[in-house]
Amino acid sequence: MKFIYQILFIIILVPISCNSTTQPDDSIPAHETFEIQSKNMGEKRVINVWTPEGYGKSKDSLPVMYMADGGIKDDGGIKDDFPHMANTFAKLIQSKKIPPMILVSIENIVHRKDLSDFTEVTKDEEIAALVGGSEKFRAFLSDELFPEIEKKYRTTGKRGILGESLSGLFVMETFFLKPELFDYYIAFDPSLWWSNQYLVKNAKENLTKIPAGSDKKVWFASSDDKDISPYTKQLAEIFKAENPQNLKWNYSDEPKEKHTTIFRATKEKALIWTLGNQ
Repeated sequence: MKFIYQILFIIILVPISCNSTTQPDDSIPAHETFEIQSKNMGEKRVINVWTPEGYGKSKDSLPVMYMADGGIKDDGGIKDDFPHMANTFAKLIQSKKIPPMILVSIENIVHRKDLSDFTEVTKDEEIAALVGGSEKFRAFLSDELFPEIEKKYRTTGKRGILGESLSGLFVMETFFLKPELFDYYIAFDPSLWWSNQYLVKNAKENLTKIPAGSDKKVWFASSDDKDISPYTKQLAEIFKAENPQNLKWNYSDEPKEKHTTIFRATKEKALIWTLGNQ
């Protein structure tokens, strides 16, 4: 009988142990939240800011990583990416795999509008009724949010941006059209199919416009998504063929990941590659 109880204990314990290791850490870390009224977009935006441990007691200035689409809770379409990314930053900073950095996330209202450029492709318009706001959203970042963050926090002037899916598209679009805005670009499963793959088709020309000596870093990854992976691979081939001397880049092909899993599965390797050698 004792042996049977031991077996039952093991059977019950093992699933509990397995589940505890696979559950994501989405506890909401200590952070600050403020609102900013955007003249560029004509609306108010909620901004969440996480600072690493010890920031308040030190006088050090830190680089800033921006999330173009990240909220606290998955409520009303606002993605809850901020908590798990802040916890990931805390973990990697504590283990000294990346340097201390401030994380800033913007809660989006209609993210398909803010994160996409205009399109004349009917299929795109069926997916998103409101599109074409990426230029105004970029202007909000550069003209309004950057100065506010630099006023409220001690920053070095070094900036990065990360995003997944349509937010990943915005990351790559910003890199190609306004590379001077950020030093680090991280895109998970970017929606490069948008507007008949216009970013991929114009990538070669846009790479020639990156200022010499800019020392940019670009990391992007794709899952097994058949609407995304062909274009990320094509973009990687263009980077490889052009071999821009003023750019460090890395493409992570992740065929075992789904569109819904790639962000969490690859976020640590993305941050370590991009920021680890600072």
